[in-house]
Amino acid sequence: MNILDDLKLQYKLGGIAMRMIYWNIACFLISLVFYKFSIGQFDFPNWLALSSDPQVFMFKPWTFLTYAFFHFGFMHLLFNMLVLNFASNLFLTFFNQKQYLGLYILGAIFSGIVFVLSYYVLGNSASIVGASAAIMAILVAATTYQPLMNVRLFLFGNVKLWHITGVVLLLDLMQLRLENMGGHISHLAGAFFGFVYIKMLQNGTDLSVVVSKILDFFANLFRKSPTTPFKKVHKNYKKPTEKTTSRIVTKDKTQQQIDEILDKISQSGYDCLTKEEKEFLFKAGK
Repeated sequence: MNILDDLKLQYKLGGIAMRMIYWNIACFLISLVFYKFSIGQFDFPNWLALSSDPQVFMFKPWTFLTYAFFHFGFMHLLFNMLVLNFASNLFLTFFNQKQYLGLYILGAIFSGIVFVLSYYVLGNSASIVGASAAIMAILVAATTYQPLMNVRLFLFGNVKLWHITGVVLLLDLMQLRLENMGGHISHLAGAFFGFVYIKMLQNGTDLSVVVSKILDFFANLFRKSPTTPFKKVHKNYKKPTEKTTSRIVTKDKTQQQIDEILDKISQSGYDCLTKEEKEFLFKAGK
């Protein structure tokens, strides 16, 4: 199995968190192709970045979401993806994938709205890109739900989850009046949305349902409905039963092997699989 097949398998088995990281990386690679490269910085046009100028964002409403999938440079992308992976593992410990995707999208949109309103009030103009605001929504949501969860950090040992999130929020507050004020405003807005999301969820209101229903609507819109062919019905005719013993046994053995490999992935990660196990999963997923 080559590297491409390995990446495909990781994408298929990694769930929504892995796919979100893949999508961000893909958007970054697209930006390498289409945007001018200059010392690690990209000149994003206003049809992708979120601008605080009303004359721009009012006619390009999609930028309230697209900005959350693009990054200025490799280090910007790398840091965000590391934090996203960390926050995703925490959030998905307690919640499902639809809630994760809904929170990411709604957190990005809410943070974008707060950013443009803040800059409009301040009389400033700027543009932002980056997944940081949506990532903060996921991190703070997990922290709000389980603040006393123990997290093991390299060099620090076990620390409480709220300690980590508190330090991140404190750094944003300390840098609020410095460079990239718009970015820090969106980070804090994302954190606030993550907190509100969990509190509303605990009261019985799941905001992510809105996103799930919209995505399901478009998915069903483009999904072909299965056509049922006309069938003749003959009375007093019994179809002879087929011997399916061997086929069922083979299927059970295959499924059992798949389940064992998936359990191994959940316990030790995908990288612990042998080459034969990876190839078996790839062939079974076809």
